Amino acid sequence: MGYQLQKGEMQQLFDALSRDYILLGPVKRKGEGMYSDTDVVRYGELKQWKDLEWDVKSHYSFKEAILPITQILFYFIEDEIKEADAEHRKPAVVFMRSCDVHALKRLDEIYLRNRFEDYYYKRLREKVKIVLMGCESSCKSGFCVSMGTNRTEDYDCAVNIRQNGEAAELDSRWVVLDELLGGSDRALGKSAFKSLMLKSVIPDSVTENWVKVAVPKNCGSDLVHGDFWKEYDSRCIACGRCNFVCPTCTCFTMQDIFYQDNGRSGERRRVHASCMVDGYTDVAGGGSYRKSNGQRMRFKVLHKISDFKKQFGYQMCVGCGRCDDICPEYISFSDCVNRIADMEQEV
Repeated sequence: MGYQLQKGEMQQLFDALSRDYILLGPVKRKGEGMYSDTDVVRYGELKQWKDLEWDVKSHYSFKEAILPITQILFYFIEDEIKEADAEHRKPAVVFMRSCDVHALKRLDEIYLRNRFEDYYYKRLREKVKIVLMGCESSCKSGFCVSMGTNRTEDYDCAVNIRQNGEAAELDSRWVVLDELLGGSDRALGKSAFKSLMLKSVIPDSVTENWVKVAVPKNCGSDLVHGDFWKEYDSRCIACGRCNFVCPTCTCFTMQDIFYQDNGRSGERRRVHASCMVDGYTDVAGGGSYRKSNGQRMRFKVLHKISDFKKQFGYQMCVGCGRCDDICPEYISFSDCVNRIADMEQEV
C-alpha cells in the first residue's frame, strides 16, 4: 500500500514506532571520520527523522546493527554457564539501501543456511524489519548495477524522499505500518496522520554507476596462482579495514575473558575478525596458511567473486564500494576484479 507523508508526519511515525521498536539507520557523527576534522556516517539508533542520513552512503555497513562487533555468547561462573541476553530487547527497524538488503541475504546464507543455524544471529535477525531507502543517484564508488544489487523486493517498507526532503513516499508491506497510517492506532488517534493514499510507490533505484565492473566467469589456475598478486605484498598494509566495512564479511574470532576477582569465572565473546590481518590464519605449531598480504588479497577477492558463488549460486560482493572508500593505501577492489576479467580474456 502506498502513502505520502510530510516531514512532520514522518517524525510522528518515528515516535509511534519507537514505542515498540528500536529504529536503526545511518547517522552522521561529527568529527569521528578517518581523518582529522572529518565526519563519518555509520549505523546507530535513530531518535528523530531528521537524524537519518540520506545524502551520503554510510561509510560502515548495517552489519554492526545485526551482527554486533563484540557479542557476549555466555557467562561461565565456576561450574555453571549462563546464556547472555540478546543485544536488542525490542525488535528493530533497520533503514537500508538496496545493496545492503542484498548483503543481508548473504549474511543469512552464511549464518542460517550454511550447514547449521547460528542461534545468536538468528535471535537478532528474526526481530528485524527492513525499510528500504530509495537511491535517486549513484554513489561515486559503488558498482551495484554491475552486481545486480541496485534493486530489491525484499523489504517491509520502502521510502522515497520527495519535495527536497519535505515529504516522503512509502510503499508498505507491513501490517503494523498500515494500521498506524490507516488511523487505527489508539495511542495517537484516528486524526494523527493525514497521509495521502497512493495507488503504488516504486522504490527509487539507480540504473547506472560511475564505476563499472566486469566479473570474470571462471577464475582458472592461471589467475589463482598469477604473479600479479605479489604486487599487494608491499601495497597492502594488512589493516583489515576493507573487511570491517564490508557488509558481507562474516569472519569472527573467539575470546574468553577471565574476571580478575575469580579466575574461574568470565565470559565468552565473539568479535569481528579479518582475513587480511596478521595472525588470522595462524595454526598450532607455528604454521600459517596465508603469510603474505598478496595471498590474503587473493583469498578475499576470489572468495567474493568466485568461491561463494560456487557454493551458493550468486556473487558474495554486492558492489557497495565501501572497501575502495576506506582503504588508506588506495587499493581498489573494483579495479582488481576488472583486471582479473581482462586477464581472463587474454588467456
